[in-house]
Amino acid sequence: MRVRVTTTALGLVAATALGLYACSTDTGEPKPGAPSSARAGTPADDSTAAKTPLSSAALAARLLSEQDLGSGYTLKPESASAQHDDVTVLGCPALNDLGGDAVTGGSLDFPHRAKAAFVYAGSSTSEVTEELYSDAPGKLSVGTARIFDAMADCVSYQVLVGGTAVDVTTQAVTAPRLGQERWSQLLTFSTGAGDTVVKQTAIREGSLLLVVSGSPALVDRHLDQALTKATAAR
Repeated sequence: MRVRVTTTALGLVAATALGLYACSTDTGEPKPGAPSSARAGTPADDSTAAKTPLSSAALAARLLSEQDLGSGYTLKPESASAQHDDVTVLGCPALNDLGGDAVTGGSLDFPHRAKAAFVYAGSSTSEVTEELYSDAPGKLSVGTARIFDAMADCVSYQVLVGGTAVDVTTQAVTAPRLGQERWSQLLTFSTGAGDTVVKQTAIREGSLLLVVSGSPALVDRHLDQALTKATAAR
């Protein structure tokens, strides 16, 4: 129960809220905003090729595989029919403004996406998830910055997942100097069963957004590898 609640809460707070924001934005270029406390780097002048969004099939081919990760990793099957609990965010108006109180879960709502999750050494507490998204660079930039900013503004809040209360604390951390823009944070999910710490790092390179989340040590170990494979064919 602890892991499932954590995964659902993370999907709401770090993924779905941004997806709802991406849905609500217009198709124009983003307006300048305040710098993010979790953000490093600034958007670069992307080449024409880098501005072209990739298809979901192309993104799927760029995901890490069990062979890439090495021994001890098992692909975690994704249940397309899984039902998400009702979710409510308490104590974080910034997330609610992005739609964080919606009954939802899963992936960001950018038009092209691919995702893979892995369990290491058979432990449900040692997992790493890679998500790839593609859209116009400006949309990726403003959408990702907006959600990370909102989470940085709310360093402590509560998520109600079904009938379970999950206390969440967030801490912006320095991301490796990869890509054109980068964001990183640590999230601690606390329930009666104990605490779970999840690291989430997002890297934007042109029209591609890489999000790696899970056990902090595994995120640090495979982030560069994931970005190298994701951008190798650009």
